[in-house]
Amino acid sequence: MLERLEIEVFLALTEELHFGRTAERLHLSTGRVSQVVRTLERRIGGPLFERTSRSVRITAVGRRLAEDLAPAVAAIEEAVRRAVDASSGVTGELRVAFLGEWTAPVVTRAVALFGERHPDCRVDVREVQLANSRSSLEDGSIDVLVASFPFGGMALGPVVLTERRVLAVPAGHRLAAEASVSLEVLADHPVVQYPAVTSVGFKRDRTPDRTPSGRPVPEGPVGGTFSEMLSLVAMGRGVLPVGELCRRYYPRPDLAYVPIHDAPLIERGLVWRRGNTTARVREFARAAADAADVVAAADVVGTAGASAAEEPGTGAGSTPV
Repeated sequence: MLERLEIEVFLALTEELHFGRTAERLHLSTGRVSQVVRTLERRIGGPLFERTSRSVRITAVGRRLAEDLAPAVAAIEEAVRRAVDASSGVTGELRVAFLGEWTAPVVTRAVALFGERHPDCRVDVREVQLANSRSSLEDGSIDVLVASFPFGGMALGPVVLTERRVLAVPAGHRLAAEASVSLEVLADHPVVQYPAVTSVGFKRDRTPDRTPSGRPVPEGPVGGTFSEMLSLVAMGRGVLPVGELCRRYYPRPDLAYVPIHDAPLIERGLVWRRGNTTARVREFARAAADAADVVAAADVVGTAGASAAEEPGTGAGSTPV
């Protein structure tokens, strides 16, 4: 069996590829790191690293060992964390926020499940907007947020909601009568833009600057809130790719939602600050994942009972996939 120190030194060195940095990271001397590596290599029966005066490179054997060890170490660490959580209990207060009405059913169910499992922890639920969602996480006003992916710079939890993409257009727009459209149509119309506070990755996903074939997408006006962005669409200032649940939560007579047949699914899930991965946050993430399964099953039942006269994907009862 490998000693714990051997595993720690080996995995750290595979990441750092530098004996000095590895020693500093583990609060050891460089000599001690070298000694541990030599002992481990004797135990394995061959070199795990190739050393020169200028570089350290991992061997094929070393790479395979790292790939095998890493998940096992992660599993052990998770088991220890669960044991600590179980012995200490999940107490105190958890501040949960949601961004967008479509996440409300999952949040409601997740809070209920979390409360059943951890009655000594109070959950405070609030709503955030595009303008303050990131800053609320960064300044500690909220602990965990249910929002759309991608959400750069944060820890990401389980996906709790997926949905197809549709294109929001004015009700009288020529595209409103189409059964579906391609992402290529974005090159032919200005696209309403998200506010500056949203991340570059999110904007690239929702409002790309080029179509899949490489055609440039003209930028439309910027909206301050999601409702404002939809109003800009209704006024004919541009079009906007959104999730199909907008039909349910933003039904407007001056808008039409047209399916985009070649777009990837939208994913929504839990987001929190990496330095705030507490037992409360981890347990709420688990409850949210379980709640998502329950809500999805309920939606499937509801869809099965919908009127057969309603075309798939066009009614107010459209469900995530």
